Amino acid sequence: MGKDTKILFTDLDGTLLNDKKEITAGNQQAINEALAQGHKIVVCTGRPLASGLHIAKRLGLTREGCYVIGFNGAQIYDTYHNKTIYGKTFSKEIGRKLFQEALDRGLHIQSYSDEEVLALEENQELLFYISGTTVSYKIVPDVETAVDRDPYKLLLVGLTNRSDLDKYQKECVEPLKGKVHSFFSTENYLEIVAEGISKGTAVKWMCEYLDIPLENSVAAGDAPNDVDMLKAAHVGAVMCNAYEGIAQYGNYVTKRDNNHDGVAEIIEQFILNK
Repeated sequence: MGKDTKILFTDLDGTLLNDKKEITAGNQQAINEALAQGHKIVVCTGRPLASGLHIAKRLGLTREGCYVIGFNGAQIYDTYHNKTIYGKTFSKEIGRKLFQEALDRGLHIQSYSDEEVLALEENQELLFYISGTTVSYKIVPDVETAVDRDPYKLLLVGLTNRSDLDKYQKECVEPLKGKVHSFFSTENYLEIVAEGISKGTAVKWMCEYLDIPLENSVAAGDAPNDVDMLKAAHVGAVMCNAYEGIAQYGNYVTKRDNNHDGVAEIIEQFILNK
């Protein structure tokens, strides 16, 4: 890859997408210009890969140089060549154990197939999650069906019971350190992925895979699950509409928010060869 090739890692919600879950015209134009110059665009999301791909296709990010990182770094997909280029799961035995422990505590937990969210019952937590994604869901009869393969991710959703999620994290997930780890991507979502998985490790892996110097990398984000990505990239660009406290992990804060071409500002400042 040429030494002048740059790579942008961008979060979706609150970053590339506006509050209506759409891409602004200014962001779209800037992305088109970056790709035309041979730079790379990587959509990075905690969403399942199917949701990230759906959005990437809607935004036209299926051209050469476009990629999607799903499950907060656990799966990476080349949208031009239509293939997974990286994936890391944890064992279904651990997945089933964690799933059952959540159920025993009365917590909502869900897994994923290639196309759907899998849960044991339809409840307000599941519907809350679905309302913010583009994936469908399926109600399955038991834990074995919910976790029928080594999972990329499990997700607990809590709407009014953060303390219960904290307790579950400490008592159920932390004892499995070295095999899985967990983090809150938002106040409501406790994510469980394989040890070593984060958007930050995905940034480093992609740069090595594409032979792009890390100093040519730029990350754009706004949320707690973007912190590792913002720290890993050479330029960590934090949206001015970011969650409180996120700005300290970047080295640039946008002047424009996600509703007013904030990502275009980042691309113009750090990616395009003017």
